[in-house]
Amino acid sequence: MAKVETLERRVSKGDWLVVHTRQTPKRAVELEDGGSIYWVMKGSVVCRMPILDVTTRGEGKASQCLIRLAPEVIRTAPQARRAFQGWRYLEPKDAPMDLSSMDAGELPVDLAKQLREMGAW
Repeated sequence: MAKVETLERRVSKGDWLVVHTRQTPKRAVELEDGGSIYWVMKGSVVCRMPILDVTTRGEGKASQCLIRLAPEVIRTAPQARRAFQGWRYLEPKDAPMDLSSMDAGELPVDLAKQLREMGAW
């Protein structure tokens, strides 16, 4: 999928290693302990990036949350999902599996998505 490859290129240049949000996640400590940002592209979660730390700067209306990400893009089994805040607290049973942990070989992302939607994978 071209968008995942674009994200991978940007990460390799140092882009997208910090995500800015207005509000600090309520369970930020949990995110720092193995959490990930999940990326939704064309209606499916297709990859994730591990969260290294969550920092809040400023106070009141001027405050800003910075989520620092590991410089790796981990492709996941495509999972249909509407856009959401990527750091939301997904239970392990609800999070898409990493493709590296599955025996998927080099399936094209679009084919993997179709197989998943049909319930065949």
